[in-house]
Amino acid sequence: MSETLIRNADVVVTMNDQRAEIARGDVHIRDGVILSVGTGLHAPGAEVIDAGGCVVTPGLVNTHHHLYQTLTRAVPGGQDALLFGWLKTLYPIWAKFGPEEMFTSAQVGLAELALSGCTMTSDHLYLYPNGARLDDTIAAAEEVGLRFHPTRGAMSIGESAGGLPPDSLVEREPKILDDMIRVVDRFHDPRPGAMVRVGLAPCSPFSVSRDLMRDAALLARDKRVMLHTHLAENEEDIAYSLAQFGCRPGQYAEDLGWTGADVWHAHCVKLDSSEIELFGRSLTGIAHCPCSNCRLGSGIAPVRQMRDAGVKVGLGVDGSASNDAGNLVAEARMAMLLQRVARGADAMSAREALEIATLGGARVLGREDLGQLVPGKRADLAIWDLRGIEAAGSWDPVAALLLCGPTRVRDLIVEGRQVVRAGQIVTLDLPRLLERQRHLAQRLAG
Repeated sequence: MSETLIRNADVVVTMNDQRAEIARGDVHIRDGVILSVGTGLHAPGAEVIDAGGCVVTPGLVNTHHHLYQTLTRAVPGGQDALLFGWLKTLYPIWAKFGPEEMFTSAQVGLAELALSGCTMTSDHLYLYPNGARLDDTIAAAEEVGLRFHPTRGAMSIGESAGGLPPDSLVEREPKILDDMIRVVDRFHDPRPGAMVRVGLAPCSPFSVSRDLMRDAALLARDKRVMLHTHLAENEEDIAYSLAQFGCRPGQYAEDLGWTGADVWHAHCVKLDSSEIELFGRSLTGIAHCPCSNCRLGSGIAPVRQMRDAGVKVGLGVDGSASNDAGNLVAEARMAMLLQRVARGADAMSAREALEIATLGGARVLGREDLGQLVPGKRADLAIWDLRGIEAAGSWDPVAALLLCGPTRVRDLIVEGRQVVRAGQIVTLDLPRLLERQRHLAQRLAG
């Protein structure tokens, strides 16, 4: 039996139904579950973590990533390109990947997320060159210790058939569906507290057929797993949908069974009011990726309008090749700032942005067992030290997390186990991992 008492935090942000914040708060954890939250708690024999000078929050949740892209940051030729041009620059590089690149890039990306306060992440892996499999990233996450929601993505329409990706990176659709069944049967864990849950995720409407979108939706409902794809990311995306399908992306998704509480779409920058209303009514989730949207010039997603319409919204750092960073608390800050740019300084508070980054992400991924520091929920939490230079002079420690910093967590606990201690990953040999990453990146560039 493992038992931990986090004691004397300046503030414990519970994200409970009342959004209570507890001054001089304690959190008592046993065997990966929160037993109690309050003040003056006692737990004889428990490991004690002193959180004086710190804010404790639920772990941040990343709802959209392409971990394999961690090996292709700041690539010349893609740095100033729009989405489609950016993809065409990077596809030939990604075609050189294999199992080692997938495993290493995932570990680097997961370590970066962990240091930014993330305890659970999804991943959208939609290309499988040279023997790579979803299994490679799942093995990487198991070593790092983050809670993982990998999705079996796919591309099936190559350039010769009018698609965007090169033919070398697409797969036959029967093979895709067979492997979707394999990874769900092997890895998906539907139980509360699960460390791995698998979703199905054809890459996008411009890289797979209507048949695959429909078949994936039918398979997901049969297997009781979630669905994920890119949708309405920029104006090119909208133009493609109108030209190829004769409708907007929201209608396309609804026609093929891609709305509902078991579906979440990445980006959705260009949804119109009727599509937002559809997603709110159907409980469809959205992964908002503000830094990537800025990096690729895609626009500002209407998150304020989405939230007001009851749409479930979480945050995503997106792939490291389109963001060039994987810091989730920085993503929350950017989400807040962009809504203020679009709609005024009162459009989104720091606390609402933090809610989207924690409870919002857990709800998008269907994890009712996470996202709140309340008895009975799983013990995923982040401890932020506000005694450093970033937060010096701040009067409100909770708002300070989003308005000034820190952007690196002091301690990170997942399922009751420490992944980050005193600002350092404790589950990996990080210098050795970075050396392996440098070797692979040089090989790809060469």
